[in-house]
Amino acid sequence: MTAQTHVPPTALDHPAPQDQPAARPPTRWALAGLGAGLAGLGVIVSSSMVNAVYDEKNAGDAEAISEALGDMVPQMLAFHVCAMIAAVLMIPFAAGLYRRLKATSPADSVLPLVAFSGVLITAVVLILGSGLDTEFIFAAGDPDIVVPEDAAMFNHWIGTIPWCWGLLGLSGITLFGVARHGGVPKWIGLVGLVGGGLTLLLGISPLQYMAGMTGPIGLLVIALGFLAGDKAFRGRS
Repeated sequence: MTAQTHVPPTALDHPAPQDQPAARPPTRWALAGLGAGLAGLGVIVSSSMVNAVYDEKNAGDAEAISEALGDMVPQMLAFHVCAMIAAVLMIPFAAGLYRRLKATSPADSVLPLVAFSGVLITAVVLILGSGLDTEFIFAAGDPDIVVPEDAAMFNHWIGTIPWCWGLLGLSGITLFGVARHGGVPKWIGLVGLVGGGLTLLLGISPLQYMAGMTGPIGLLVIALGFLAGDKAFRGRS
């Protein structure tokens, strides 16, 4: 006769329940993208206002450029704040975009990661573009602290590096790839293809800083699209 012992199941005998997707996934990440786009426009506008090195009357005169920069501290401060706000807000946008695309892309697709990477690297570019601000903003116009030639170089720096939004265009193009699989609305895919393609092409060209004119606008439109025009996905259970 064989004795049978009943052992009650433990928690280890059962697989942990999978997290169920929310009926209405949050869109705060898209709101962060909207803020990043607005701040990005602020970067381009404020950077354009720091134009001492591009003023014809200062051409070739480093001392005149340095002196003119001394009168542009408010514009440079606005540039720095906008650049950092845009960079910070791009991080949650990148993470949310990755999660959103991952949920509706083929399981082995690299598109969500490419989209994430393009936004993330653009945020890093903005941080680097504002990286010299502490060294120069409050010392501009003072030759005892900053050599005039260095001040002129700083003006060139903030007039070009923070405008390099080319890789954000790559993120836009990925939206078209996801749209082909029905993962995002077709119009978002088309906007990503046209706007992102233009931004990427400008970034590849020798005039890569021109991507700063299209990148923030594209980010604004895409963020608005996910914020207000992605209701079909947010209604899924």
